[in-house]
Amino acid sequence: MNKAEIIEIIAEKANVTKVQANAVVNSFVKTISESLKDGGKVTLVGFGVFSVTTRSSRNSRNPRTGEAIKIDEKKVAKFKAEKELSDSINSNNRTIRKAINKV
Repeated sequence: MNKAEIIEIIAEKANVTKVQANAVVNSFVKTISESLKDGGKVTLVGFGVFSVTTRSSRNSRNPRTGEAIKIDEKKVAKFKAEKELSDSINSNNRTIRKAINKV
């Protein structure tokens, strides 16, 4: 699913125009981005947590030339799904496993 599809679905479910849904989605993304940029963490109960971690510098090799290169330290965004989201994604797998175990 891409951003345009998300906007279309939100517009339909919230009974608003696509322009309004687009404004909401853009505001949502911008708010999360700004919070992460400021070093904060965003928790959406039942969905997950967005946070920032620091990836330490490391040595690597250029795959084309084989030359050793140093990759600098950088901050990266991270998402950790909450149990409710994980359970909803895996609910069919559990149902299948229970059915198989009964056999």
